[in-house]
Amino acid sequence: MSRPKPPQLLKWHYNILKMPRHLPLLFGLAAALLVGWYGYRILVEQQAGFPLSALIEPELERKLPTEPGDWKGKIDYRSLDQKFSALAARPEMAGMAVAIVEDGEISFVRAYGVTNKDSGELVSPQTVFRWASLSKGVAGSLAAKLSVDGKLDLDAPLSSWQSSLRLPGGAESQISLAQLLSHQTGLTKNAYDEKLEDGQSPGLLRAQLAAAPLQCVPGTCHSYQNIAFDAASEILGQAAGMIYSDAVQKQLFEPLGMKSARFGMAGLTGAQSWARPHRGEEVRTLSESYWRVPAAAGVSSDIVDVARWLRAQMGENEDVLSEAVRARAHSPLVRTARVYGGDLARALGDPGYGLGWRSFTYAGRRLVGHSGAVDGFRATMIFDPATRTGVAVMWNSGWGRPFRMPFAVFDSYYGQIGNDWLDLSDLPLPDPTPPHR
Repeated sequence: MSRPKPPQLLKWHYNILKMPRHLPLLFGLAAALLVGWYGYRILVEQQAGFPLSALIEPELERKLPTEPGDWKGKIDYRSLDQKFSALAARPEMAGMAVAIVEDGEISFVRAYGVTNKDSGELVSPQTVFRWASLSKGVAGSLAAKLSVDGKLDLDAPLSSWQSSLRLPGGAESQISLAQLLSHQTGLTKNAYDEKLEDGQSPGLLRAQLAAAPLQCVPGTCHSYQNIAFDAASEILGQAAGMIYSDAVQKQLFEPLGMKSARFGMAGLTGAQSWARPHRGEEVRTLSESYWRVPAAAGVSSDIVDVARWLRAQMGENEDVLSEAVRARAHSPLVRTARVYGGDLARALGDPGYGLGWRSFTYAGRRLVGHSGAVDGFRATMIFDPATRTGVAVMWNSGWGRPFRMPFAVFDSYYGQIGNDWLDLSDLPLPDPTPPHR
């Protein structure tokens, strides 16, 4: 005896019987389109090297911690915010953006001042600034990733690759890529930078370095470079099978969700909000010179993407930057001179340089990071890998005082007293009368 069918099921059977005969064809067509879409999607993802959902299904991000009610943790964010505000209000400054990651989470994002003293446009968390030499850590991270993936040998001589770099005495046959990325070419500091600033081609300048003066025997000391360092963009592009900027976008920035991070002048000026360079009250004219050495100084982004980059360097994105990659990039390969100057230099010990990354000790902890400077822009990013806590700051002026900011944050996190890195009492009071415009 058959079981009675529920009324809903009977109704469904009845509706099926009433369906037009061509409806199964429509179902078949829809299924074919669905299969075709997923096949196309898989093909695009394989060719692009990242999920298509990154383009068509934007990630829903949690609210940025931009207000006092959002700031939670060991760090005294309210006190630091007051000090940051006072620093940003100085006449030497224009605008500034700050991000703090505490225990692996973005815990503080704040914008101060203006993008342009002529227009008065306010800085926001989405304002794009130049990274300057923070870009060197990008090159180092990509090199370490390609090395761990077996796509290049960091210890092979530079002459193993096609590069425009020529060193005195043919030292490119002895110097490795790891030594290039840790500034061990032996060249005098910042060799030929002034010629780059005059508009000369970086490729031609790299070839002319064969006749440049040496500071030491290649491979025996640390001597900071930009033009020579950027030979890494040629080599890493070859190892990745595409131009350097595309390799960075596909292997690092896109997987990390860094949507504002770009190379070249258009990566700055194409943003809806971007910071103009300043020297005092003067709004500077942009120069393309250091954008032409992308591995050395080519990146721009907003502060939120720097915070994403910061988290990744502390192990929050193992699928993109594994522990092996980070260890290879961050581990010091050469000892350097003191970093910064004055009291801050004396507070930092054991300075070293890895693959585009500085490291030193502070308050008994080993910190990693980098700072950057081009005309009218400054940036710094420093973190404690052990506690997964770090600070990123970008500002659009040439004043150096904000380089102290990360250490005020670390003092708050560590509960350390005795330093007041953000004390401004040694400076003259600002003129209360704004300049006439």
